[in-house]
Amino acid sequence: MGTKGIIQLLSPVVKSRPTMKKFSPRILLRYHQTVSYLEGLSNLPIAGDYMAGRHDVGMYLKKMRYFLNLIGNPDQHMKFIHVAGTAGKGTVTNLLHEILLASGKNVGSFTSPAVTTTLEEIRVGKLFISPDEFSNIVDELKPWIDIAYQKGPYGRPSLYELLLAIALVYFRRQRCEWIVLEVGLGGRYDATNVIQKPVITMVTNIDYDHTELLGHTLQKIGFDKAGIIKRGSAFFTSERRPAIFKMFQRVCGRKRVSFTRIGRQKTYQEYNHALVTAIAKKLGINAASIRTGIRNARLPCRFERVQSTPTVILDGAHNRSKIKSTVENLRHLSFHALHLIIGMAQNKNHDAMLRQIIPHADRVSITRFQTRNRECAHPNELLIRAKKYLKKGSRIESSLDPESVLSRAIKRARKDDLILVTGSFFLAGELRKRWITEEHCLETRNSF
Repeated sequence: MGTKGIIQLLSPVVKSRPTMKKFSPRILLRYHQTVSYLEGLSNLPIAGDYMAGRHDVGMYLKKMRYFLNLIGNPDQHMKFIHVAGTAGKGTVTNLLHEILLASGKNVGSFTSPAVTTTLEEIRVGKLFISPDEFSNIVDELKPWIDIAYQKGPYGRPSLYELLLAIALVYFRRQRCEWIVLEVGLGGRYDATNVIQKPVITMVTNIDYDHTELLGHTLQKIGFDKAGIIKRGSAFFTSERRPAIFKMFQRVCGRKRVSFTRIGRQKTYQEYNHALVTAIAKKLGINAASIRTGIRNARLPCRFERVQSTPTVILDGAHNRSKIKSTVENLRHLSFHALHLIIGMAQNKNHDAMLRQIIPHADRVSITRFQTRNRECAHPNELLIRAKKYLKKGSRIESSLDPESVLSRAIKRARKDDLILVTGSFFLAGELRKRWITEEHCLETRNSF
């Protein structure tokens, strides 16, 4: 089929209306079947999954571009802000989305991972993509997915790449003027780096994470993230290490890109706010819209208080720098005893995270997340490591059942105690369903 036919298939512009009423069982069933279809594609014995190997790293962008070409290049004719970094990129993406929205722009954003349900990764204005529209787009893409799997020269599209394609199709149909794209992993070879002419590129900061893919030094990690810097864009960063931001400066100089570094701030939150304020001013957004956007911004599982008496906080901190921010936030709270519930992915630097958070806990419960497509660290192994950092008089246990761990913590905690769930977005997201169900997120198209 020629390009004209492809564009006709994918380009009808239909403004979806906010869906606030209860969905029929048919719509919900269809949505869950659509998610199962996408997630189930990974069980096919075909090489080329996202970031699965590094033998030909250039293939990832070629694969993404090949698929976007198949479906009519839905990434064209929109303005992009590209957000990378080790910590804070989800928060910054959300802040920029809210600031642009407050300034009257039609804005979409793509983030990952989802906390409760897949459609949370795709948002336009105040609402996530609706379950039925998500399913409609996937149904239209299925013939092209078949072609990519059967004839694609660069391997099969991964789940992440397909979700990005779905998001871009949706953004085009919604006639979005601005898109805020959060990098999934790294930057240089991330699927989001397929965009060609971003208006703004930015790296929040650099720290050790995903070292098995990005490199074992901060210079290598920074170099990978600097791969999003493109000629014609303006670059911003809040990175403080001289060797790293000077490397960013050199890249910007070679590509003739303006360079802005945020001055020293006291907290991670202040760095994020200063960063988005500088970007918004560069875009000509007024101070009132910036203040409104920052005030309206909130994200699930980012040190999120979901219950009082006892207080329960969910925090998806999953690397060293994020845990450091979590500890910083704890210092601003008043509580009698800290009940820590923690689980981690297998590929994280467990000791670097545990040595920061464990000494603050009066009782530690180590558990696991139950997501099937991500390998979890074994609680018994984390238990052995965590005991090295336990303060005198604290108690520690491990369990394979996170729901039971949470129930026991709530039951044993006093009203002035604090229960903190951290170490993994997957764990925090799974336990969040006790307060905010997936059905609620699907029906309201909102996380709150």
